[in-house]
Amino acid sequence: MLTVDFSRFPLAPGDRVLDLGCGAGRHAFECYRRGAQVVALDQNGDEIREVAKWFAAMKEAGEAPAGASATAMEGDALALPFPDDSFDVVIISEVMEHIPDDKGVLAEMVRVLRPGGRIAVTVPRYGPEKVCWALSDAYHEVEGGHIRIYRGDELLGKMREAGLEPYGTHHAHGLHSPYWWLKCAFGVDNDKALPVQAYHKLLVWDIMKKPLATRLAERALNPVIGKSFVVYATKPHLPETSAAAGPAADGASEPAKAAATPGAKAPARSGAKAPAKSAAKTSAKTSVKNSAGAAK
Repeated sequence: MLTVDFSRFPLAPGDRVLDLGCGAGRHAFECYRRGAQVVALDQNGDEIREVAKWFAAMKEAGEAPAGASATAMEGDALALPFPDDSFDVVIISEVMEHIPDDKGVLAEMVRVLRPGGRIAVTVPRYGPEKVCWALSDAYHEVEGGHIRIYRGDELLGKMREAGLEPYGTHHAHGLHSPYWWLKCAFGVDNDKALPVQAYHKLLVWDIMKKPLATRLAERALNPVIGKSFVVYATKPHLPETSAAAGPAADGASEPAKAAATPGAKAPARSGAKAPAKSAAKTSAKTSVKNSAGAAK
């Protein structure tokens, strides 16, 4: 289940992509399938090991085209281990609501993004998230949980202050908001409540089968109760006078490949030989559990 819409945020084969706070790796996997040179970074070592395993499985199954590469590595979003201008694309999905210093994270992303590069930021949408907070303290008052709810204009303002130029927004996962409202109403850890179980089955079916009825329903619901707010932006090119004084952007970006190389040695678990597609149903269930707004 992807939050970033790649029809609005296109990737080219060979693009250097950083999936920051990658979690279970859903966006990193999609970028890898599209031929990108992907670095998936997260502070959670267990999740990074799982992502590395699935990268290896995808490679073995032939799911990534020739020339694509994928690295999974642990790291700190406030101190990224990459040189300036290292990436063509940065994705940060459902992460910033967890981090006290969100301006620091934005500054780091802008630093490692090359001039002219693109960034996608997704956060829980204000209205649906407010309902979740009102229904349940346990939904957000946990270690590593959500510490803020963004209004759309607030997020756009912070991105502009960081030097980015937003060019598009939309809402996503309209079908998922009622699921999280049910979870909050019956208890976020109570998966046995019948309404929660029934709605969860609906979402898994939707993710697996993508029937026209639910696709149309979500398209209609997204502008009203979409769970996520998505922003696309670019990093402006430097004025020619400033650019002339420093190294060329293309030359400055080359160290990124070297910086990513150590992480490529992350060992895949013994189960990595199974093709990634064989875990589609499990991935669908995980996608629902980790859908937009869930604390990572």
